[in-house]
Amino acid sequence: MKKLTKHIIAAASVLALSFCTYTGLRAYQFKKCSSAIPLSQEQSESLQEYLKKNYPERYSILKNLPYKINKPQLDIYAESAIVVDVSNGNIIYQKDADRIIPPASMAKLFSMYIVDEEVSAGNLSYQQEIPLLPECWACNMPPRSSLMFLGKGQRVTLEELMLGLSICSGNDAAYALAYAVCGNMTDFVGRMNKVAEEIGLINTHFVESSGYSEKNQTTAREMATFAAVYLKRHPESLKRFHSVMSFRYPKEHNLAPGDKLQSQDFSNGIPKRITMPVTQENTNPLLGKLEGCDGLKTGYIDESGYNLALTAVREGTRFLSVTMKGPGNNQMQGQAGRVHDGTELMEWAFRTFADYQLGLKVHPYLVFSFNSKEKMISLVPAYSDSTATIPFVTGKNMTENLDEVKISVKLPDYCWGAVTQGAQYGSILITVGEYILDEIPLVADRNLKRGNILTAMSDKILSYLFMAKKV
Repeated sequence: MKKLTKHIIAAASVLALSFCTYTGLRAYQFKKCSSAIPLSQEQSESLQEYLKKNYPERYSILKNLPYKINKPQLDIYAESAIVVDVSNGNIIYQKDADRIIPPASMAKLFSMYIVDEEVSAGNLSYQQEIPLLPECWACNMPPRSSLMFLGKGQRVTLEELMLGLSICSGNDAAYALAYAVCGNMTDFVGRMNKVAEEIGLINTHFVESSGYSEKNQTTAREMATFAAVYLKRHPESLKRFHSVMSFRYPKEHNLAPGDKLQSQDFSNGIPKRITMPVTQENTNPLLGKLEGCDGLKTGYIDESGYNLALTAVREGTRFLSVTMKGPGNNQMQGQAGRVHDGTELMEWAFRTFADYQLGLKVHPYLVFSFNSKEKMISLVPAYSDSTATIPFVTGKNMTENLDEVKISVKLPDYCWGAVTQGAQYGSILITVGEYILDEIPLVADRNLKRGNILTAMSDKILSYLFMAKKV
């Protein structure tokens, strides 16, 4: 009996020692653990699919504000309008923004985007000379076209065509760019429609590149969506093209050998031989008049009314507005409407909102995972932006208002047992004063299986020890 007791005691001692050793090893592993095991490609794809399905705002180019605001009392002449915060895509104002309307010359922004993409890829250079086919000459453009005044025998660079597009809104420049990139209009229009499809624009479609046709179509919301993408991918185009006040063309270097700058015969409306430079002002009426305005593009045909894609930046905050179907019986009235609506929307936006740099961690938040094989899990924001659109709700000035922005992270001390990918374990709370702007869920980035009974017993002890010491 005594012998049996000794064996039992010995076995218990061995088990106790083994358990203590096992617990000690896990304690060492936990203490040395400073990051979660990297996700496999399959796990990463699974996480992205989950977030895309359950938090679509994470991937949306434009999205509604995460908080409610009182509808502003604005007197907007245009029948369709939208205003967005470019840094994060938050929509701060909209008026019948999904109405389908021809974009008119705002379509030229798609042409410029495609060219910028080609230049970025190294397929084109702004300095290269572009051949001018007869299809691109001003004399062959439809009646009432806005023109850069391209003509036979002229030599023109890609950069000059882009300026002719952005400043003069030249239909001839739009045709020249289409032929330069794709060799024909059909394929280039296909590129434009492909860009729209890739961005997710379902109501945007083009039949030609200049915007002259009433069969081109878009909405204020979709044009703003595209413009936000354009501004983020090619911000350099604002200074290089869109904010340039005027353009003079052609110059001596543009003319064919033997041609001289001389008077032009406009007897038929458009000169057959363009050899006299024409200075044209940027069609954007708010350049140099609205503080911070540096783009973007006007558009007009009878069917569209007076359209305007407008952007301005002040103290690091950039807003974008799109107004469509603006009223006017002539260009003077139409421009006046653009100035009124653009000023009204932008001034309201800048006095009501400002961007705030959130400074959220780029890396995931780490939490100890007890009673599982892995020691730590990562919690990732379900959606997040580098900036938040902060309303002036404190009754203080902008600087004082932004000083009251608070970001607090709610994390569990640890998680226990099985973990389901996508399950929420915490949140990021954003407030200004007593006003809650957003609460971003923190979700698990992986699945974890529950440990065995030995792991559970060991980790129960460790959870108390580690959390008591705030390891």
